[in-house]
Amino acid sequence: MGLLTGKLGIVFGVANKRSIAWAIAQAWAREGATLAFTYQGERLKDNVEELAGTFGADTIILPCDVTRDEDIASVFAQVGAKFGRLDLLLHSVAFAPREALEGDFLDTSRDAFKVAHDVSAYSLIALARGAAPLMTEGGSIVAMSYYGAEKVIPHYNVMGVAKAALEASTRYLAYSLGPKKVRVNCISAGPMNTLAARGIAGFGDMLKHYEAHAPLKRNVLPDELGATGAFLASNGAAAITGQVIYVDAGYQIMGM
Repeated sequence: MGLLTGKLGIVFGVANKRSIAWAIAQAWAREGATLAFTYQGERLKDNVEELAGTFGADTIILPCDVTRDEDIASVFAQVGAKFGRLDLLLHSVAFAPREALEGDFLDTSRDAFKVAHDVSAYSLIALARGAAPLMTEGGSIVAMSYYGAEKVIPHYNVMGVAKAALEASTRYLAYSLGPKKVRVNCISAGPMNTLAARGIAGFGDMLKHYEAHAPLKRNVLPDELGATGAFLASNGAAAITGQVIYVDAGYQIMGM
């Protein structure tokens, strides 16, 4: 019997087979969870349908723009009607305009700041609010962060500030939802070659830097993030909430 046998979950943020969200979804499914998926826009629909379809033809796949409250309400209404309850939620959603990830942070526009925070941080609050009424037996919400929330990473810019907001939101949500036995945690992953990461200038150099300086002298693997996601979703993490768990081959501990 798997760690998550009988659990019902929903995954936000799969873009393609290299997505961290997909690595965690696969781990959840391997451990016995039944999952629903959402996709952002028609451009990603076919990818998500193809991947999620590997879990069965009846897998729930729904459109959701996390900046639209009506989309979020529709998703949870449909998932609630099909599942009856919800145990797990993965938030792997982030976006900032490309120009905000290439130039000087000082030049961040008001609009880019709003968009980055709306999509990357506020959406966690909105999704948690939608999921909470369905988490009648408690639950686990897992969000994805990055070290740029804590220290300056060149070119990460406004996304680092948004991830800092995401991590703070995780703590406040953990406090808010604790009485309902709903846990909220972040995984701060080392850099991976995902669709989102390729939008960051100098990303290839970042991968090399991590490999050279992390204590384990390598970068993190998708399966390792999946395993951490499965643990945080399981009863083994029943007393862990409001935390940022670093899965980055140890890079975060280094001073120089």
